[in-house]
Amino acid sequence: MTIDIENGNLRILITGGAGFIGGCLIRRLLDESNAKVFNLDKISYASDLSIIQESPNNLRHFLIKVNLNDFEKTSLAIKESDPDLIFHLAAESHVDRSIENAEPFLQSNIIGTFNLLESARIHWESLSPSRKARFRFLHVSTDEVFGSLGPKGKFSENTPYDPRSPYSATKAGSDHLCNAWLHTFNLPIIRTNCSNNYGPYQFPEKLIPIIIFKALNQSTIPIYGDGTNIRDWLFVEDHIDALILAMKKGEIGANYCIGGSNEKTNLEIAEFICNFLDQKYPFNSPYSKLIKFVKDRPGHDKRYAIDSSLIMIELGWKAKNSFEEGLKKTIEWYLKNISWYESTQMRSGYKGERIGLSKNAKNN
Repeated sequence: MTIDIENGNLRILITGGAGFIGGCLIRRLLDESNAKVFNLDKISYASDLSIIQESPNNLRHFLIKVNLNDFEKTSLAIKESDPDLIFHLAAESHVDRSIENAEPFLQSNIIGTFNLLESARIHWESLSPSRKARFRFLHVSTDEVFGSLGPKGKFSENTPYDPRSPYSATKAGSDHLCNAWLHTFNLPIIRTNCSNNYGPYQFPEKLIPIIIFKALNQSTIPIYGDGTNIRDWLFVEDHIDALILAMKKGEIGANYCIGGSNEKTNLEIAEFICNFLDQKYPFNSPYSKLIKFVKDRPGHDKRYAIDSSLIMIELGWKAKNSFEEGLKKTIEWYLKNISWYESTQMRSGYKGERIGLSKNAKNN
């Protein structure tokens, strides 16, 4: 069954819609569909509604400020939004913060997912036959649940789970909960696991924006370890394409791995950004001189890479942006929106300091 998102006059619930990926998804749905979009978000330090507010169709966006770890409020939010489709993106997602304090990750990613699944199940069972048939729950997860790769091979839908950080362990738990609600209660769930996202509006604690603004401020650009850790980078708009396709055409019970096929070391990322800034925003010395190797974070996975063959073959998805194109767009956006970065810093209290060292490491 194909879901007509563009013309279906649907009620769509996005959890975590004030986050980086969630905000991009809501903006796309507002601009390219007639749907009423309900945004269930607790509004935390990293929340930002700018991209949504800039849409000319933002009157169809409804913010529901609720923390998913509260079952009663989550259930009421489901009743209020009365969704036909649910995109579940809400999660604590920064590995470094999970090393410092894992409890919020357990509360959000595991308890929050459980509360949402139960509320969604009760809602789905109450729907009319026609609405029940088209209802879908899309759970958005990460490639980090699969652990760390050696120099060869890629993650796929058949890769065993092997999470290595508190963050990835809690996301693995949420994946397993979704699988259980699919098989035990027949809730129509589709799951996705994506590689590292990047693009405009990403909160500045993440690698690419922090490199950009450290460079612009002539501050040290910290690179963990020897800089050879590899990630597969996916431009956020390409990820949104994949999520919408998975919701529209994905098979119930399927799991789709989504990657950008752009394997880069952290050092390569930093050098690309520095070289680009040398051309666009020159200073009196190369920005690359600001790069400094620092003590690695605990349990740092060596390499991620995704085989996206299944979603490409079954659903016809393909990334539209090369890494170079996507990263240039991203850097240029940040250069034009320095005021956004400054206001984000002010609102969140995050000033670019290092996080993610264990308590023992800090005391040594």
